[in-house]
Amino acid sequence: MALKDMNAEKNPEEQITQKENTQKEAPHGKTELDRVTEDVLNVIDSYGFKQEGAYNLRLNGMAVCHGDSRHIKIVKKEDRPGIDIHISGEAKEEQVHIPVVMSREGVDVVYNDFYIEDGADVTIIAGCGIHGEGCSETRHDGIHSFHVGKGCNVKYVENHYAEGNGTGQKVLNPVTKIYVGEDSTFTLETTQIKGVDATERENYIELADNAKLFVTEKLMTDDSQSAVSNMDVELNGENSSARIVSRSVGKGTSRQVFHPRAIGSSRCHAHIQCDSIIMDQAEISSIPEIDAKHVDAQIIHEAAIGRINDEQLVKLRTFGLSEEEAEAVIIESFLK
Repeated sequence: MALKDMNAEKNPEEQITQKENTQKEAPHGKTELDRVTEDVLNVIDSYGFKQEGAYNLRLNGMAVCHGDSRHIKIVKKEDRPGIDIHISGEAKEEQVHIPVVMSREGVDVVYNDFYIEDGADVTIIAGCGIHGEGCSETRHDGIHSFHVGKGCNVKYVENHYAEGNGTGQKVLNPVTKIYVGEDSTFTLETTQIKGVDATERENYIELADNAKLFVTEKLMTDDSQSAVSNMDVELNGENSSARIVSRSVGKGTSRQVFHPRAIGSSRCHAHIQCDSIIMDQAEISSIPEIDAKHVDAQIIHEAAIGRINDEQLVKLRTFGLSEEEAEAVIIESFLK
């Protein structure tokens, strides 16, 4: 499965106008953020965004505030929009926050590369939030690559969210490439909270000897929204392993397509699980694919799509909940 070519030049008229941001320097030396930005950050950064330690906030196509820590350095790219994040092997249980907020119409494309040294232990909190009030498209394409050394423990959390009364499409198209070194563990948690009209997610992951991958993908669509998620996991290393769990809820007339693919080229183990709740007139396609290229590759897949259990609804209704409230409780529990 080929990744989208995100390197093509964009029409200048499609790009966000590079106007000077209205954020001001606060008296304590931190950048003062407007209320819309603060509210969106509170949703997409589940760990709590603070202008402390290692962080970089991208707002409407520009970096508006930035900080380094002792073991994590963030460097602006010279050849294209984006940053390079260098994480020392001495980083232990550290965090780096790199959220993106879009509150203007237009297209923002950014390239972020992570270079993680042997032995590092780090949590990376990303995500994008769109506040759309206009009639034109607002889109963010985040292209991230991770180069993980040996013996690392890396957790990457990415939340997507959109809000606003504008009629323009709110679109998020992330591309993630992950190269996991020997004896390293990589945990990928992605969540599409709500409000995103269209998304196409492309993930490509390579695992070296004894590397471990844990993926949890959560998604909810409503109205006429659409979501496509493709994931290729190459288990190239001896005794590498992957566990991929996807959970989704489709409402309204929305459409979802999931295509996770595990390719075992050595002695390895992989398990793909896709579970979905379908409601209203939604459409959900789940296409788990396994490809064994080695006699000792053990790869399992399972998929289930179904409606909300009537017995669960009845039980919750006996506690005084309305049908809508009962559905909300079941969905929240399912997506946890």
